[in-house]
Amino acid sequence: MDDDVIVVRDEYEQYADGAVARVRVLQVPQSATFEHGIKYAFHYGDAAADETIIRFDNHHGIHELHLGDTTHEIEFPGLATLYRAWRAGLPEDRRSDW
Repeated sequence: MDDDVIVVRDEYEQYADGAVARVRVLQVPQSATFEHGIKYAFHYGDAAADETIIRFDNHHGIHELHLGDTTHEIEFPGLATLYRAWRAGLPEDRRSDW
């Protein structure tokens, strides 16, 4: 990882049923690709099937919502708003983990 990239948050949880959840937020240099100076992913999926259930990310500089195999380009309302939306998409019994 570059010296100018700071890990703000990186948490991972694997559940007994094979589901995984990960929250990763990096502070990166501001650029045309990452105008807010952050790179993030809020992911929940099935590790065994390599399947996304819900994920918000901007890995390619575009803010996206992934629901299963479908990807939607979204506006960026802020990290806290996206985190709350991601958390609301988790199974109810797993929300308290986050």
